[in-house]
Amino acid sequence: MRVLVLSHTYIVDLNCEKLRALAQLDPCLEVTVGVPKRWCPGGVQNRMIESKARQEGNFRLRPLGNLSQNNQGLLSFGPDLLQLMRQFRPQVIQVEQGSKSLAYAQTITLNRLLGLKARNVFFTWWNLPYDLKFPAAWLEAYNLKHTHGLIAGNQDGADILRQRGYPGPYQVMPQLGVDESLFFPQPQPALAQQLGIPDEAFVVGFVGRFVEEKGLLTLCDALASLQHHSQPWIWLLLGRGELKDTLKAKAAAAGIADRVRWVESVPHDDVPRYLNLMHTLVLPSETTYRFKTLTSVGWKEQFGHVLIEAMACGVPVHWL
Repeated sequence: MRVLVLSHTYIVDLNCEKLRALAQLDPCLEVTVGVPKRWCPGGVQNRMIESKARQEGNFRLRPLGNLSQNNQGLLSFGPDLLQLMRQFRPQVIQVEQGSKSLAYAQTITLNRLLGLKARNVFFTWWNLPYDLKFPAAWLEAYNLKHTHGLIAGNQDGADILRQRGYPGPYQVMPQLGVDESLFFPQPQPALAQQLGIPDEAFVVGFVGRFVEEKGLLTLCDALASLQHHSQPWIWLLLGRGELKDTLKAKAAAAGIADRVRWVESVPHDDVPRYLNLMHTLVLPSETTYRFKTLTSVGWKEQFGHVLIEAMACGVPVHWL
């Protein structure tokens, strides 16, 4: 069986492990992964990633020309996708960009034009109800009409697509797992010293985007109320985003700036070192309807992958 997977997610090599494992299940199973040639992922990384082709047995990663470098909804691929599909002739095509994805509509159309008769599958995280207008409503209707199965990262996502008229089979499962050879308890005394974290300090951690919907302003208020607590503590923030200056000013006004440690950007496989500095990881996400995309209004935490990464490191987590 030949399986083609398309997503910006797999520009990070660590995220490809599940697909490598899939390719090893059977000698007759071939897995090709198409990723954008250039992508700026955001979050804890602040650099443009340029993908490189590679092949490992029946697993192959193929960079494709892309028409958006940081917008998931607008991601679509250039003519080399047509060439890949014509040569590889997949029997299953899985696009992990959501129900309103241009890339998914693109592969559905190419599948039909090339007469491949491949099964069309997509993955979605989206977990809030939404209304669509033309052309987004047409795009989603086209995609759902030609979908043979879907995977939702949470039950809310599956329920919403049922409400939007999708009648076919689905499974609920997270997009990625955790590599326990990287994420495991491992003391980091040298890194703690480098960041100026005292041995006796209780470290409250956060990993992710510095944006309002992640609840960081609320967490700042909560920690400010503990500034006179007898137990010394440190707030370790790993990531980046538009809220950083606001957070810095708020921490300074609350008198806790000296307790905050900022780590702007690290490679994904270096994140376990920082998680192992934490005594607890807090993900205080807040549902908001001020957040808007081209096709939806609102945002609610969809899974919080860092939660399971922290748990693999033996770090207690708090998800508000």
